[in-house]
Amino acid sequence: MPATCLKELLDREGIRYSSQPHSAAYTAQEIAASAHIPGRRFAKTVIVNIDGKLAMAVLPANRKVVLQDVRDITGSDRVTFASEDEFKARFPDCEPGAMPPFGNLYGMDVFIATELGKDDEIAFNAGTHAEVIRMAYGDFERLVHPRMASFAT
Repeated sequence: MPATCLKELLDREGIRYSSQPHSAAYTAQEIAASAHIPGRRFAKTVIVNIDGKLAMAVLPANRKVVLQDVRDITGSDRVTFASEDEFKARFPDCEPGAMPPFGNLYGMDVFIATELGKDDEIAFNAGTHAEVIRMAYGDFERLVHPRMASFAT
């Protein structure tokens, strides 16, 4: 079952989405493979700490966050990967590491890799390690208002 607040938002907004169960997987690449989605088309959520404020960096499963690029984009002095201890309390309805890229539901800014905005659809963890949500990218953008940028390699 998708994260409670995510499902409520999508249903309340009348968003068409599909929920796809898959065998349990823990890395973004494994999840993409288990759900039969190319890694370049599966959105993984990485939590970063930008000058003491948590944010989401959302990028294709087969890419990595370049912290210096995030620093440059945000004009921040310090950008680091957040530890699970730093962010797990923010996601009470999600399994650790399976957060959907809806920072607006969790009080976080969202930065999305330019490549993901080129597709008509976005697929991502539904808050568990055994379920993926697919929806129109335009609906995702309208709900989340992510900042599109190049920060992945």
